[in-house]
Amino acid sequence: MRELGQPRIVIIGGGTGLPVLLRGLKQYPVDITAIVTVADDGGSSGRLRDDLQIPPPGDIRNVLAALSDVEPLVEEMFQHRFKTSNELSGHSLGNLILAAMTSITGNFVHAIQEMSKVLNVRGKVLPAANQSVVLHAEMEDGTVVSGESKIPYSGKRIKKVFLTPEVITPLPESIQAIRQADLIIIGPGSLYTSILPNLLVPRLGEEVCRSHAKKVYICNLMTQAGETHGYTASDHVKAIYDHMACAFMDTILVNDKEIPEDIQLRYNEELADPVHYDLERIFELGLEVVHADIAIQENGALRHDPKKVAKILYNLLLSETKRRYEA
Repeated sequence: MRELGQPRIVIIGGGTGLPVLLRGLKQYPVDITAIVTVADDGGSSGRLRDDLQIPPPGDIRNVLAALSDVEPLVEEMFQHRFKTSNELSGHSLGNLILAAMTSITGNFVHAIQEMSKVLNVRGKVLPAANQSVVLHAEMEDGTVVSGESKIPYSGKRIKKVFLTPEVITPLPESIQAIRQADLIIIGPGSLYTSILPNLLVPRLGEEVCRSHAKKVYICNLMTQAGETHGYTASDHVKAIYDHMACAFMDTILVNDKEIPEDIQLRYNEELADPVHYDLERIFELGLEVVHADIAIQENGALRHDPKKVAKILYNLLLSETKRRYEA
C-alpha cells in the first residue's frame, strides 16, 4: 500500500536490468509501479505462453522477486528453476505458480496481485498489457523477423520494431500510474526487446509523452549484439524517439568509469562493447546528462550498481518534487 505523501515512481522495462534497479529503489520511501513487458517468447515463459495461452510470466516473476520482502529461502524457492529430464526441465517454480494462479483467478493481472500479497511486494507490478503480444522487427534489408527471442539472432541490423495484434489494450492502472507519476524511469534493458515493447503498447507510450513527470533514461552499460551493435548513448535515445514520434526524456544516466580490460575482452566474444556517451549529440537532443561510476561486476557480468543508481534517482526525484512544490 502507498504511504501518504510518498513520491510516485513509474519504471518501464524488462529483462535482467529492471529487477537489479528495483532492488535498490525499494529501500527508499517511494511508491513504485513497475510496468513490465509481455513480449517474451523464449524459454519457460514462451512454453507456458504457448501451452496455456497466457502472457509470459518470466519478467513479471523476476520483478516480483526483486520487490518482495520475504525470507531469502522463500524468494529462492520462487526463483528455483528445475533441472530434470522431463517436461519440468527449464521451468522456474515462480512461472508455474503464476500460471496456476492465472488459471485459478481467470486473469493474469489478478494472479500478479495475489502473488504480490503472498510475497509482500513493495510496490505495484503491472504487465504492459493483460494479454500476450508478439514483437516483430523490420530489418534494414526489408525482411521481418517475428518473436522477441529470435530478433537478436537474425544477423541483421534493426530498422524498427512493432507489435501485433493490432488491438492491444493497456491496463487502466498503468495509465493512471503514469499520469500520477513524479518520476518516470525508462530502462535499463535491451533497447528493442525489453524497453520499446512497453512504449509501443497503444496509449502507454502516448501517456509517457504527455506526462509532466521528470523522465530519466538509464542507458545500458554495453551494446548488445543483434540489437545495438555500435550504438552510442545518443543512438539509443534517438531509436526510442524514432519509434515514439515525440522527444520526451529530460535526463540520461550514463556510466563514466572505464570498463576493466578483462571484462571488455569477455564481452568482445559476444560482440558487445561499452556504450560511449557522446555528449555533444546528447546535448543536441536536449537532455541533461548525469554521469557516474554506476557499474559493478557480478558473476563475471557487468551490471548497474543498484545502490548507486537508486541513490542518484532518489536525489533526482527529491529535486523534482522540491521544484514542483516551490513552483
